[in-house]
Amino acid sequence: MEKTIAASPRILSFGWGKMEVEIIGRGKDFKLWPGGGRPWDWSEHGTGHSRGIQQGDVQELIIKGCRVVILTTGRLKRLKVPRTIVDSLKAQSIEVVVVDTKKAIQLYNDYAEKGMAVGGLFHSTC
Repeated sequence: MEKTIAASPRILSFGWGKMEVEIIGRGKDFKLWPGGGRPWDWSEHGTGHSRGIQQGDVQELIIKGCRVVILTTGRLKRLKVPRTIVDSLKAQSIEVVVVDTKKAIQLYNDYAEKGMAVGGLFHSTC
């Protein structure tokens, strides 16, 4: 019997410092995965523009079953994504995409509409 994957919630709208996500609601930055998501609190794992996305940030996406992970660099591409994060995901046979937030949202919604196990980290400002 084939396992059914819960749909990843679509991003309904976005602007500077704000996003609206299906079933979750409005907020600034989000972690999204098949079947849900939550606000992304940078202080949880020490994320920062210069320090970049941290391994702890992506770990939840892996646990939630993402086979495709989209990591955003922000709208002005100021959020760094360390090579070690990308390499770690690839080593686990997880497709990883690193792009600015606008492109990331388009790609994420496309994957979600196709029913793929997609998740991501979405930064709505710089």
